[in-house]
Amino acid sequence: MKATKTGAGSVDGARLRSRIAELRSEFEARLGALVGIASVSMDPERRGQMTACADTARDLIASAGGRSELIETGGFPIVLGRFEHDPSLPTVTVYNHLDVQPADGPGWLTPPFTLTPDGSGNRWFARGATDDNGPALAAFYGARLARELGVRANIQFLWELEEEIGSPHFATGLEAALASGFATDAVVVSDTIWTAAGQPSISYGLRGLMGFTIALETGAKDVHSGTTGGAARNPIAELAALVAEMVDARSGKVKIPGFYADVRKVTAAERKAFARARFSRRRFAAAHELKSLRPLRDDVAAFTALTAAPTLEVHGLVGGYAGPGIKTIVPHRAEAKLSTRLVPDQVPAKVFRLIQRFVKAKLPDAVVTHEASLEPYLAELGGDANEAAAAAVRATFGKEPAFVREGGSIGAVLTMRRLLKVPIVFLGLSLPEHGYHAVNENFDWGQASGGIELFCRYFHEIAARADTR
Repeated sequence: MKATKTGAGSVDGARLRSRIAELRSEFEARLGALVGIASVSMDPERRGQMTACADTARDLIASAGGRSELIETGGFPIVLGRFEHDPSLPTVTVYNHLDVQPADGPGWLTPPFTLTPDGSGNRWFARGATDDNGPALAAFYGARLARELGVRANIQFLWELEEEIGSPHFATGLEAALASGFATDAVVVSDTIWTAAGQPSISYGLRGLMGFTIALETGAKDVHSGTTGGAARNPIAELAALVAEMVDARSGKVKIPGFYADVRKVTAAERKAFARARFSRRRFAAAHELKSLRPLRDDVAAFTALTAAPTLEVHGLVGGYAGPGIKTIVPHRAEAKLSTRLVPDQVPAKVFRLIQRFVKAKLPDAVVTHEASLEPYLAELGGDANEAAAAAVRATFGKEPAFVREGGSIGAVLTMRRLLKVPIVFLGLSLPEHGYHAVNENFDWGQASGGIELFCRYFHEIAARADTR
């Protein structure tokens, strides 16, 4: 195929979509190969699978005529892929991650590491299908077709293998790549979620994350509740009471003094943008299989709570007896596992100190341990990169994108902002019903094919804007 112009609107949509349809079986096979590798970065027993994942990624780049290398990080490597490079042309780097969450626990209806189509054949189930292998492949095939169309831009890929454990070695790897001559004019990330099916979304902000545990030990061993109950302290009950003092379970309001002091208010313009995002509490609950939600005023308030307000969540309360029936003991130790999602301008270290001080005042012999932190991220709207993304969305889907914030965190984004100092755009392809981190995670051909077209048009749009400078 040849293109006479480079703008997204100048691409022959019918021919492009026909070419995408031809690639469907190949896309499915490649996705099956990736999700068939249990690339669970947090599992020390999976080192062999992590190596296999990196090798598969390199083979994928080579299959399209690209060059690739492994950037050593001290942990799992970064896969750096490049198509031929012309220094006179703009360079766009696509970031995705290829590691996945564990697939333990009940509820899977299909083998989690085997790509399994549904009855229609248009939806595939597997761990990693939407987070993040499906979107990564869509961006890759979009780049491949852009090259077939003669796009006047250089395209690179940064594929990480440690995102699901907080990207602990990503900065080391990126610094090594920069020392070896890596450079880019822009980054596009495909690891975010649309607000709803049919509503393309471009994120410009991410919440931060600060995880911590609170442990309480009140004895040397579990003891009989009949002989000690009434006098012995119960660490599970005390931690439950402490958590209730930290956060209102019904509303989600955090009750720790000073927690909201640094929260940057959502602007009126942002609220209007959120209102245009077509977020629906009803659709959201159905997509995530939630039986009910917290009482929130309206859909905009709910969306703001999900993306632009801080939280404190309890992930687990561990201790005592968890087998069948009841074992009448008073436990001697318990631990609460918690985290906060943070927004601009909250600082994780400051929030941890507030929590530590609160716990010490309420329960002096409890031990608070910091686990991990990521700062919040907020970008300026506008600029060529975001305008190019919006133009590509309009040309592909015939709709205006919703500019929104994202409720999750991506550690590599903070590192890329610090080290690369270039525009970062979020062109995610996942839907709420795709099940990030959940059982029966899935991806569908509609989002995949639309994503391939979107990325192809985005690269052409970037090239066109560079040509007019």
